[in-house]
Amino acid sequence: MFYPLSAFIAYRYAKSNKQSQTSFVSFINRFSVAGIALGLMALIIVVSVMNGLEGQLKQRILGIVPHIEITETPIASAREITETPNSSVRETIKTPTQNSLEVSKTPTSISSNIGETPTQSSVAANESKDAKKDTKTPISNTIKPHQLSLGEISKTPITSVVANMAYREAEAVVQSRSELRGVQIHGIEPEVMLEHTLVASHMEQGRFSDLAEGSFTAIIGRSLAIKLDVRVGDRLRVMVAGASVYTPFGRMPSQRLVTVVGVFDMGSQMDDKVMYMNLHDVNRLMRDPKGTGQSLRLFLNDAFNYLSVVNYLTDTMGVSVNDVKTWRERQGPLFDAVKMEKNMMALMLLLIIAVAAFNIVSALVMVVTEKQGDIAVLQTQGMLPRTIMWIFVLNGLFNGIKGAGIGLILGIVITFQLNNILDVIGSPLALAADGRGLPIEMDAVQIVSITLLSLLLCVLASVYPARKAMKIAPSQALQNE
Repeated sequence: MFYPLSAFIAYRYAKSNKQSQTSFVSFINRFSVAGIALGLMALIIVVSVMNGLEGQLKQRILGIVPHIEITETPIASAREITETPNSSVRETIKTPTQNSLEVSKTPTSISSNIGETPTQSSVAANESKDAKKDTKTPISNTIKPHQLSLGEISKTPITSVVANMAYREAEAVVQSRSELRGVQIHGIEPEVMLEHTLVASHMEQGRFSDLAEGSFTAIIGRSLAIKLDVRVGDRLRVMVAGASVYTPFGRMPSQRLVTVVGVFDMGSQMDDKVMYMNLHDVNRLMRDPKGTGQSLRLFLNDAFNYLSVVNYLTDTMGVSVNDVKTWRERQGPLFDAVKMEKNMMALMLLLIIAVAAFNIVSALVMVVTEKQGDIAVLQTQGMLPRTIMWIFVLNGLFNGIKGAGIGLILGIVITFQLNNILDVIGSPLALAADGRGLPIEMDAVQIVSITLLSLLLCVLASVYPARKAMKIAPSQALQNE
């Protein structure tokens, strides 16, 4: 319940005047307000920078790594295998039934003493057996009816999936005139990569449309180009251990000369590990021109929402869990480490706010001790103990509002000007995509939550002094006046 009289008196206590500015109680009060402001300001700055760092990792790494990859499952062949024995079983079931009917006619015509009853009963028994056999669960029903192939999945609209393409990945070794490096070859469809990936917007030289089918051209990262000492137009020898050919000297890895037609720079650890080639060229390099070993790559509007898509694929489309690979299998530990670091930094700074908030306890205890006479007079005039408690709870809340307001304003302003401040002091930090300053991403929901949590800590810290003020006996307090 809110008490206007309590709020008025609490505001008067929280508001400093010229007479109380030099008092020790006022100093402790301001010190606690300053602690809350500094703690909240630091928390807003650190959380914004950590959000920016996480966003940069998401852009640089998840812009290259497939969000979701679905491998080929031989669903059609499984259906054909299961349907064939099922139909043959039904035919064999029907055949003896018809033969038994023909055979049963002979004893019926020979012997009239036996009559037609035994024959009819045997026929009925055979028909009942046939019915029981027909009612058994077919083998084909053990396969989910909604199970789809990769071609059907690619044509089905899925929430959060903006595009898909046929895709193939292979481990290979590339050799230049001076160096030898291990890489991951990504066989892609150039038109899809050009439209739906961030790599296309970070091309330093060339473009994805240069990866024409049959040209055996490649696009590599800037770091890999520096290590191999190659430029656009140079040729590399690509050797794939996963595919081999027979030669007079024995089995040799499949290899091919490719021409570098482009260089990209994502500024991530993947720049020296990935080589892009046309999907059909990769299939030929892998000795699989029909592409039976290729998979389906899904592009999501938000890579962090992969779980809902995976659940839809496995529950609705019948895709096996073992056939679905997500980006977390490759880069999950890195993002988990960043998230844990962000949470730990937020926790430590939140403890600073908690310490500053509990400085309000000492300030309010001093205020209660100093205002015992005023409290006793209010009680003698009929003020309830609960009202007195609300006076000091709201006093602590007003101090928290002052500190949170100052910290909120300073935190937002300094966060927006952080890179300019770093330039002034000459800090060499450069983690943003443009190579200048720190990446910053402010989340309004996080900032509001942090501010409200700071106010809650201030209110909780005010409960003990408020209850102490509520228990003051007027007679004892007035004796000391």
